[in-house]
Amino acid sequence: MSLNKTELVAKVAAETGQSQAAVSAVLDGLFNAVAETVAAGGKVTIPGWVSFDSIETAARTGRNPQTGEAINIPAGKRVKVTAGSKLKAAVK
Repeated sequence: MSLNKTELVAKVAAETGQSQAAVSAVLDGLFNAVAETVAAGGKVTIPGWVSFDSIETAARTGRNPQTGEAINIPAGKRVKVTAGSKLKAAVK
C-alpha cells in the first residue's frame, strides 16, 4: 500500500473533519518549515515519530558501476531522517 500527498490530504481531512484545502496548507507549511530548518543546519524532531537532521559527508572515492573507474565524490551535506519509537512500534 502506498499513499501519495493527495491521498494523505484526503485521509487526514476525513479523520479530522477539516477541509482538504486546510489540511493541504498545513502539510505544505510543515514541509516548508522542515526544509528551511534543515537547510539552515537545524534539526526538527517530532518526539516518538520522526526527526530530520542535516549531516556533513566527507569526500570519498567511489566507483562508476558501468566502467569500474574510480571517481572522486566531493564532501557535502545530506539529510538524515530517523524513525521514532512510536513509528517503529506501529510497523511491528
